[in-house]
Amino acid sequence: MELTPGCTVFFKVIEFGSVSVRGTRNAVTQPKQRRKEAFICICRDHAVRDRMACRIPLVLLACGSFNPITLQHMRLFELARDHMHQTGQFQVVGGILSPVSDVYGKQGLAPARHRVAMARLALKSSDWVRVDDWESKQADWTETVVTMRHHYDQILKQPQNAAGAPQLKLLCGADFLDTFKVPGLWRADHVEEVAGQFGLVCVSRGSQQPDRAVHECDTLSRHRSNVFLVREWVRNEISATEVRRALRRGLSAKYLLPDAVIDYIRQHGLYTWESEQRNKGVVLRPLAQQGAPPETLAD
Repeated sequence: MELTPGCTVFFKVIEFGSVSVRGTRNAVTQPKQRRKEAFICICRDHAVRDRMACRIPLVLLACGSFNPITLQHMRLFELARDHMHQTGQFQVVGGILSPVSDVYGKQGLAPARHRVAMARLALKSSDWVRVDDWESKQADWTETVVTMRHHYDQILKQPQNAAGAPQLKLLCGADFLDTFKVPGLWRADHVEEVAGQFGLVCVSRGSQQPDRAVHECDTLSRHRSNVFLVREWVRNEISATEVRRALRRGLSAKYLLPDAVIDYIRQHGLYTWESEQRNKGVVLRPLAQQGAPPETLAD
């Protein structure tokens, strides 16, 4: 076994000396077997730290309406982090959830202030994913690549990243890849920047075939090594659209949304028959801006 200098020094202390317990006068000497176990644990810890130190730090960014945020949205982050760690190349150091602004124009879209508040309640227990409201506060719809540039610039400004910033990749569901095929929706140079300079981590479920979407898009295919496909083997078909339908019909959404989010929805009277009519007949801002024909995009 190859040992790091730290392991060798600590091993000598354990083998030839005694381990002092702070706050007591008497030194406690561990039995030989316990010294051996401690040595193995220390070496293992050093090995893990060494492997992590060689990995590329990575931040995951998820953009969307989150109308409302569901347990499935939250699972995307966990599944993506596990997958990226298993590649042996990356160490995920953070996650960002960025709700879209009200100008997006999707039918039934709750006001941004509520969607942001619900997302923060849902992710309150997470120690690595945070909600950012920059995109939600913009006066116009923000293109995905612009949002990515903004967050990467913010990452660069953080003092701890002075020596080298983490990579930033777009976290999405498999249906997002299909948007690259919507005529006029994406500018070619934006697809190139997202896939080539940043990269994507795409989580698929059920019968979805993200590999086909990659194959059918020349730009994604060219940057295939920077498009990471994650398969969700535990079936989870929670849909924000179906959740809204249940809520406006007065049905239970328990175990589909965090309890705190359900309470918030009740307190503010969100997702009713009336609210579902909001933006009805309005062309989605990204489609209108690019001059693309009206088409339904997934939540």
